[in-house]
This record gives sequence, structure tokens and C-alpha cells, in this order.
Amino acid sequence: MSDNRNTILAVILSGLVLIAWQYFYNVPQMEKQRAEVQRQAELQKPTPQATPGQSSTTPSPSAGGTPATTPPGAVGPVISREAAILATPRVKIDTPRLAGSISLKGARIDDLALVQFRETVDPASPPIVLFSPSQTSAPYYAEFGWVPTAGSTVHIPDQSTVWQQEGSGNLTPSSPVTLKYDNGEGLTFRRTISIDDRYLFTIKDEVSNAGTSPVSLYPFALISRHGTPQVSGYYILHEGLIGYLGDQGLQEYAYKKIDEAKSVSFNVTNGWLGITDKYWASALLPDTTAKLAARFSSSAVGASRNYQTDYLLEPQTLPVGGTISANARLFAGAKEASVVGINFPLVGFGGYNKQLGLNHFDLLIDWGWFYFITKPMFLALDWFYRLFGNFGVSILLVTVIVKLLFFPLANKSYASMAKMKSVQPQLQALKERYPDDRVKQQQEMMEIYKKEKINPIAGCLPVALQIPVFFSLYKVLFVTIEMRHAPFFGWIKDLSAPDPTNLFNLFGLLHFDPTQIPVFGHYLWLGVWPIIMGITMWVQMKLNPAPPDPTQKIIFDWMPLIFTFMLAGFPAGLVIYWAWNNLLSVTQQSYIMRLNGVKVELFDNLKSTFARKAT
Repeated sequence: MSDNRNTILAVILSGLVLIAWQYFYNVPQMEKQRAEVQRQAELQKPTPQATPGQSSTTPSPSAGGTPATTPPGAVGPVISREAAILATPRVKIDTPRLAGSISLKGARIDDLALVQFRETVDPASPPIVLFSPSQTSAPYYAEFGWVPTAGSTVHIPDQSTVWQQEGSGNLTPSSPVTLKYDNGEGLTFRRTISIDDRYLFTIKDEVSNAGTSPVSLYPFALISRHGTPQVSGYYILHEGLIGYLGDQGLQEYAYKKIDEAKSVSFNVTNGWLGITDKYWASALLPDTTAKLAARFSSSAVGASRNYQTDYLLEPQTLPVGGTISANARLFAGAKEASVVGINFPLVGFGGYNKQLGLNHFDLLIDWGWFYFITKPMFLALDWFYRLFGNFGVSILLVTVIVKLLFFPLANKSYASMAKMKSVQPQLQALKERYPDDRVKQQQEMMEIYKKEKINPIAGCLPVALQIPVFFSLYKVLFVTIEMRHAPFFGWIKDLSAPDPTNLFNLFGLLHFDPTQIPVFGHYLWLGVWPIIMGITMWVQMKLNPAPPDPTQKIIFDWMPLIFTFMLAGFPAGLVIYWAWNNLLSVTQQSYIMRLNGVKVELFDNLKSTFARKAT
């Protein structure tokens, strides 16, 4: 009765674990993926609502030298991106990686699309939209300029000012553009914008004074985002406001966190700040020697919120007949490791981090607390990718290397497991000798283990060794854009997404989506690779001696099925790694068992399993 009760309890607990995992992991992930697709689609069409706060919050000097706020802009109707772009005169941006335009109204960089990245794996799908103008459903832009000292009446160009382009032509990596504005009071503003062949804008602002009195001006820069964006919502990934601000280090404020704080100010040197998504980001990169009055802020505008990162530099006095200037830089694009840069001893990419001498700009990519594992994992995968041109192959090769690195430790574990298998007859004899005395069974069992120098938990070591590797690979697949839409072979077109096939529609033979079935649909997601992983895990289990405790045996018997469903919603690359690792472990364990004189009873165990089911 006790064994039956334990068996029933083990089955119930296993089922609860499976249901909880599906509910708290797979269901939110699937819903967020659908929401992201819908959000990108909404950017391409108009909506009938109205949106408040179409203007940024321009920094202004206060008594403490930190930015203060000015009232947000007026409410206006939402229009499509295309209509908003056509509504103002513009200078076209044309580079190998970016397409868009600069609005001459306000001289904002507010129209950017990443032409090398698409919304889906279909190369004909629309490019990823990064920046969008005011009056659209999701305004997101960068702005630069000057603000006067408190109480000054000097007229400074703002969001409604229309600039003039000097000359003509598009902004390209080989041809910068210059914008000009004359305030009619003796001040002439010029802005020269250049761009490289990746994602870096360089802005040089100049002001000349032909008036009758000197003027003091503060240079500023800001990135503004209107509305709370859809985020992945996983604790292992930061999305929101970010910066590395001098000796205050890395500062990360998720949207909810900055909503609560309202505004956070920093007075630092050698910093950068911006807004990051999972794969894309924008960041202000001031001169590393500049003294910044930097700020993260969230302001309520109607039912929505506006998010902003900005900085204000020290004031400059513009004498009569003189000129002053200020430099700024903007990163706006994909968080490619080779572009952003990786700080890692001896190896790694320089990118902007090294090229511009920035302060830990590599942390724009969320490598996590275990960066010392995650970064080498990525570097190894990327190195093999450059050799073979397939990240799936890279995962297989890195798995082999990891197995070789842990070979000595795993061998000790498998040797202990082999000895445990050899004493199974003695353990069975104990159960027959003391059938009703569990305590005596355990005592005698431990004496046998001690005599044979067997560690009963040694079998957990191979799994324990996989945990940091599994986590680091999961992190790389989850956060690095290099893995996004990276194909393997066959039906796997994106290693960072779950296996798209499904057992419950006969792998596409039945033309319906079982995940859409009410109530139970979220649990009906099981692709080919998760099934392969489950089978390899089950085969590996059959190599090991059965636990003497019936409850433990039931749990181990159910574990492959539980893991199959648990990993079904994981990135395909991670499931492929686990399946391949299982096959390598079976080979290694079989070799060690033979080395220790223990018969490999894999096929016998498999036959006996099916034989028991047949009777």
C-alpha cells in the first residue's frame, strides 16, 4: 500500500510540475510572441485613437545643474508612419544597414528601419522599425540642440523649428549633411550630421553670434519614447532604460521601475545612456571626458507614459562675433556583438566599445551575471559559425568541446554509476532479507556503498555539469541577435525560436493549430526536436540502474516525458544541444561501463520495458 501511495503521489507531482511549467513559461512566451508580431504590424498602419505628448521633454538648466522638465507637447491625432513622414520636409538616410530620414522640422532623427533585419524569417517581410515620428502610434526618436540659461529670452530652435539643408543629397556613409537655422536675432545654428556604415551617427552643432551681446547656451541630447512598449517580460533579460554612468556603474531601469521612480539624475563623467529592447537599442554616446547632468525619466501624459534618457553638458559662452560648438553621438540599431563590442580577456570583438573608448558599452547586450560563461560560449559559437556558416553546427561542435572539457569529472561519475549497477544483486538480496524493515534496508545499503566506495548521488553530477552550460547557451540563444532567425537544417529556420512542428497536428498534415484550442491548447505544443530530445533522455535513463526506491523509480521513469514537454517551448537550438548531449553521454557512459567490467544492458532494458507493457 505504501509503494502504491508513493507511486500515485509521484505521478500527481510530476503532472503538477508539467502543468505549472506550461502555464508559467510556455503560455506567456507564446502570447508575447503573438503580441510582438501584432505590435510590428500596428506600426505599419494608422489607428483611430488619439495619442498625447507628441513632443519630447527638453532638458533645461536648474539651480542644481541637473535637467528640469518643460511641459509636454500638445495632443494630436494618431496617423500612420507613412503619413507622418510625408507631412514634414526630410533628408533621406541611406546606408547598408539603415534606411529612413531626418525631419527638417525639429531636426530630429525620427525615422529609422533596420534593412538587414526582418520581422519574420520570411525575407520578404517588412524590415524592423526602430524610430518613428511624432503623431504615430509609437513615437521614438533622438533630438539634439541647445537650451539657454534660466531667464534668457534668446530664441533657440525647438521641436517646431524648420531647418534648411545646405546643399542637397542624402545622408550616406560618404556624404554628411548640414542643416542651418537663422533665428533672426544674430544667432546662426548649423548642424552637421554624419553616419558610418553601421549604426553610429555623429552630430556636430555650431552656433555663431552676429548679434550685439554674448549668449550662454547648454548643449543637450535626448532619446524619447512615447508609450510603454511590449517587452519579453523575462527576468533574465533587461528591457528599458540603460546606461553606464561613470563610477556609478551600470544603471538599468525597467519601464515599471522608472514609472515608480519618475525621474533619476546622475552627475557623472565618462558615461553613456539610452533605451534598449531585446535585440535593438538607441544610446547617446557623449565624449568620454564630458561632464554630464544625465537623467532617466518617465512622465504621465494622459493615460500613456513618455520615457526619456537625456543629458545636459556644461554651459558655453558665445561671445559677439564668435562661434561655439558641441559634439554628440548616437547609436541606433541592432545589438550585434561585433558592432557593440565585447570586453573579455585575450579574445573578443572591439566594436564601438574599443573604437570610441567607451565605458563598458558591451553591457548594452545583457550578458547577465554569469557573463564569464555566457561570453565565452558566444565567442565559441561565433568562431565556429565563421568557419562553417551554420549556428546549428556550431552548437553541435561546442557541445563536443564541453564534453571533452568535463570528460574527467564525468568519467568519475559514470564509473561510480557502473559500480552501483554491479551491486544491484546485493541490493535486491537486501530487499528480500528485510522485506518489512525499510530502516534496516537503508543501513545495509549504505554499508555496501561504503565498502564498494560508491557515491549514490554521483549520477547527478553529469546533469549538474550541464546546468551552467545549459543556462549560458540559453542566454546566448535568447539575447544575442546573431541567433535571431539563424537557421539549422530542414524545418528549423530560427534556432532562437521553438521547433515550429507539432505532433498534435501530425507535423502539419492536419491544417489547424492545436495551440488555439480553448483551455488545453497551450499544452498541445510538441515538435520533432523535443520528441527526439525526450527519446534520447529516455535511452540514457535506461543505461542506469533502476533506483531501489519505487517512488524514485517512478519519478525517473516519468522524467523524460516531463522534460519533453518542458523543453517544447524552449529555443530549438537549446533542444538540439540537449538531444546531442544525451547521445554523446550514452556513448561515453557505455564506454566507461565496459571499462569497469559492467555489462551494458541498454538493449536488454529497452526490450524488457516493451515486454512489460505487452503483458
